[in-house]
Amino acid sequence: MDTGACPRVMQAGCEMRRSPLAADTEMEGAQEDAKGEDAEGTSCLEGAGSPAPPEPKDERQDGFASLVWEAVPGMLFQEDRQSSLHPLRLSWVLGYNSSLAVHSLMDGEARVLLYVSSHTVVIHDVLGNRQCHLQGHLNTISCLCVSEDRRWVASADRGPDALIIVWDSFSGIPVRTIFGSHPEDGVSAIAISQDAKYLVTISAGAVQRVCVWKWTLPTEKPACSTELRPDFGYQDYVSFNPQNPNEFVSNSKTQVIFYLWGSDGLQYGAPLLSRQTFKTVVGHFSQSVFHSNPTEALTGTSAGKLVVWDSTDPHCCPRELRDKPHSVKATKVVSLQKESITVLTVLESFIVTGDAKGQIKFYNGRLQLLFCYSHSKVGSIRSISFCKPPPGPAGASSAGSASCTACSQPFTRNFILSNADATVFHVATDGMNFEKVMEEAKKAVNAIACHPRQARLALGSHCGLLKVWDYEQREYLVSRIFPEASIQCLSYDPKGYFLAAGFTDGSIYILDAISLQSSCKEFKFSRGPVTHVSFSHDSEYFATADETHTVTVYKRVLQNGSRCWEHFAELCSHYKPIRSILFGVQLESNEPRLLSLGEDRHLIEYDLSISSKDHLEVLHRDRIEQIAVPLCLAWYPQLSNESFILTANSCYKMKLYNTTTKLCRKTLLGPTYGSPLEKIQILPMTNTEDLQKRYLAYITKDKVGLQILPVDGNQHKSSAFICHPDGASDLATSYDGRYIFTVGGNDCTLMKWEINLNALDAAVSLGGEDMVPFYNLLDGGREGEFFRELEDYFYYAQLHSQGIDTLEARQVSTHIPLEEIPSVMRAMGFYPSEEEIEEMLNEVKFSKYVDTGEQVTKINLEDFIKLYVNHRPAFGLSMNKIQRAFQVLGYDNENGDNVIDRGDLLWLLQYRGEHMTEDELALCLTTLLGRRPGGEGSELDTSGEAALTEEEIPAEITAEIFAADILGLPIAEPEKRTGKREMNL
Repeated sequence: MDTGACPRVMQAGCEMRRSPLAADTEMEGAQEDAKGEDAEGTSCLEGAGSPAPPEPKDERQDGFASLVWEAVPGMLFQEDRQSSLHPLRLSWVLGYNSSLAVHSLMDGEARVLLYVSSHTVVIHDVLGNRQCHLQGHLNTISCLCVSEDRRWVASADRGPDALIIVWDSFSGIPVRTIFGSHPEDGVSAIAISQDAKYLVTISAGAVQRVCVWKWTLPTEKPACSTELRPDFGYQDYVSFNPQNPNEFVSNSKTQVIFYLWGSDGLQYGAPLLSRQTFKTVVGHFSQSVFHSNPTEALTGTSAGKLVVWDSTDPHCCPRELRDKPHSVKATKVVSLQKESITVLTVLESFIVTGDAKGQIKFYNGRLQLLFCYSHSKVGSIRSISFCKPPPGPAGASSAGSASCTACSQPFTRNFILSNADATVFHVATDGMNFEKVMEEAKKAVNAIACHPRQARLALGSHCGLLKVWDYEQREYLVSRIFPEASIQCLSYDPKGYFLAAGFTDGSIYILDAISLQSSCKEFKFSRGPVTHVSFSHDSEYFATADETHTVTVYKRVLQNGSRCWEHFAELCSHYKPIRSILFGVQLESNEPRLLSLGEDRHLIEYDLSISSKDHLEVLHRDRIEQIAVPLCLAWYPQLSNESFILTANSCYKMKLYNTTTKLCRKTLLGPTYGSPLEKIQILPMTNTEDLQKRYLAYITKDKVGLQILPVDGNQHKSSAFICHPDGASDLATSYDGRYIFTVGGNDCTLMKWEINLNALDAAVSLGGEDMVPFYNLLDGGREGEFFRELEDYFYYAQLHSQGIDTLEARQVSTHIPLEEIPSVMRAMGFYPSEEEIEEMLNEVKFSKYVDTGEQVTKINLEDFIKLYVNHRPAFGLSMNKIQRAFQVLGYDNENGDNVIDRGDLLWLLQYRGEHMTEDELALCLTTLLGRRPGGEGSELDTSGEAALTEEEIPAEITAEIFAADILGLPIAEPEKRTGKREMNL
């Protein structure tokens, strides 16, 4: 499945497993590696310095030059990135992971930032209002680093199938991808050496593994690695020695570890440091770096101290590098300040710290304070990134200011800093100017709504920040802070005059859509967090749903000469969480109608016309699912003479219900991209010429997608892309149907997706016409054994319907009576419940009733195949589902096996679910167990006493016995979660 890769990646055609640099430098890299190993084993790396990153030779293959070799700074934003071959293209991202560093990629006054948003690396040209998105990770990115010259960017993620990707920031091309680096839990920390030739990674597992990678060489294994003891604490920061790429240091909150790697492998030393060492409070470690003095290292702490580390033997020969990690110890602890040191870095001859109070301090090599930058609104600093050094000579010394301590040594490099409140500043050192570059949500973003008539989008977060964004001009228009309040949901009224905001404390605000000022007094009638809010088509009503399973309705009234809303009525109508509330219009009038859908499987319609103050009347209460849980709800476009309500459930099915009778009219296989549809929206019409061409936008647990309507089970009609690996919380569509917006909750990001419907239509054409897509859903396809077996059963059903023993002339037909459908379904391995059988029969029987007024009484093979693939379980019946049922219904016996008592099983079959009579149960069991009292040729004994003997059914039944011995199904081991479909039993 496509994960929405950057178009430039497709254009480059580069092999992700191997760096484009490696092909050109493989021989010289091997020679260099051999020299390096010899040097590492025998002497120190004197004069290692900071050599330039390995560069490819000017080699052209088939006249195509390497895009990486030809890339130059600034080239990334010069290309035309508007065209896309995919139905959805990520075009903008709001918000970022404020726990990770924000890097500056350019020099001078440029504002080109590098940061992480969910699973995407974003290169953001602030002044040019442009973004480039580096996509390739399946999981949320957990760490990021950039080379000294800002060209090479390395990102890593945490989760299944974790990746390490090295990007060329000039072209946006992934030059190297390392698969399976830390397969258990992914990566917690990463760093790149000063010469950009090596990477070091630390895994995120309980037992952490440290690996060194020679990423420019075509190898899938680390150069060396080692495991750390769990008592060292969780190592989450690592950095190379800029003067020696064979040394690096990492730290947890309680332990600093020094490493040396070479031909003898990876060695480390973990010096002890406690309060008793220097008789002072040290605090928790934050970050560790190497001093400009090659033998010293520094560590910042939460107590405002700086720990200085050095070798224990001052006469140690540099050639004895292999012993250095074990000989390092803390030589002193310097108290710099009271505030916690959150950032520590070394720049040229300066030691730079950032603290929890928002101060940036510069020290010389003797830890003497040179100057300090501060601002009252900065807050706790998370990262500091300096612009690249200017090409010319240093300018005049910076002007003094009240917040800067003057010094005799001028510093002229501007820098970018980010804080814990998701705000980024650009600091100009010549005038002490703190310019706010970005300010994003610092807590979960769950609320989103698109204006119904303009290119505006409202965005709310749990930190109380509400913003309105112009998504065409890509700029914020207005914002408002709700102190100590968390915004949970948003909705514009149909005309776009008002914006309703629901909060986690149960309050509702009605705001002016332009100024965000309150238009009515605050409502607080919900007893729990408000999860949904929606307006009626005429704005006479708006309704909310909350976590107490209550629907609350507000009605518009005239107050003091102006129209406003007041509380009308409420009802605790569901006993499980409410998934959707939906306003519509009565078919015979223009009056609004209101529906709610809950995880209790009930679809409830309320009668607003007869409801009164404090009394909300229920018009219909329908249980629409038997086993699956309905997850979302939408009005289906009028594509036929019959009006439908569309739902999607937890079993990957989409169902159409008649809007009046609420009868299920169709069951269809929905998109199957790892998780069911969580929310759906019908795209506004963009083509007024073809009214039958409509589309559906949806989100699953972690993906956003499009579906062509009408839904018919054709899997080529849908497409999906990873949007928020940690969970997508909501979606919205633009008024003109050009964009889809998704928010990711705890990842604090919003993503804007540009829609290309032509690409989706082309994918449908490539998938085949007529029955081809449905044949492909059968095992083996049209030419497979499964299809031939289905044909045999289908034609046998014809014989059965005409009588097996009849002597009359057979009537050759391509149809079978509807009564034969259940038998053929069961023969093909699909065992529907009685309710599912009724839904299948009604679906066929009334398929043409609205158009012709007649019922259908037979079905042909093609329509039967469509019925089969749409109604059968999406992934078959798996053994783990049977085991889960036994865990719920059974108990653990003395051997620790999960079992159901024989008597309890028989009682459950007769009195729970779809009841079976004793005779029906006896007939089923004798058939399944093949009970023949008189031998193999005897008739089946259908008496209950014969079927339920202790010899045939044990007193305690396990899931395996039930599946294999009673049902006669082959037992397959539960599959690992690889994204593949489970095998049918």
